[in-house]
Amino acid sequence: MSLALNKKELAEYMAQVFPQVHRDFEVVELTEETITMRLRVEERHLRPGGTVSGPSMFGLADVCVYALVLARKGRQSLAVTTSSSIDFLRKPEGGADMIAQCKLLKLGRTLAVGDVLMYSEGSDKPVARASMTYSLPPEGSAASAFG
Repeated sequence: MSLALNKKELAEYMAQVFPQVHRDFEVVELTEETITMRLRVEERHLRPGGTVSGPSMFGLADVCVYALVLARKGRQSLAVTTSSSIDFLRKPEGGADMIAQCKLLKLGRTLAVGDVLMYSEGSDKPVARASMTYSLPPEGSAASAFG
């Protein structure tokens, strides 16, 4: 299966449907099976101790898988998170952006499953690993006609 949205189209669509947070995230690289995204870490993403907060890392993982599903399915997809699991492996650097590498493990008619590794920019040691499952609306339903 090929991409329904390229990197530029995906970024434009994300800005349109998520105007409140689209500036936080950047699509770095996009292929049919993977996406690499950046969380532009700012003061509001930090928790006491100067580290990136768990909710910020969860948000990055969630956006990664969602964006890859959109890139594959197109603008009509309204996937919703149905299951998530995150393992925090080491303390992320508060002064560095977060980089997430996502691989789509399954993209079926009703479910999508992705695996995400997150790093502090400049480090090759993952700080967190997330597994995300999304429910996809039936094709042709009112929920899939978003866009």
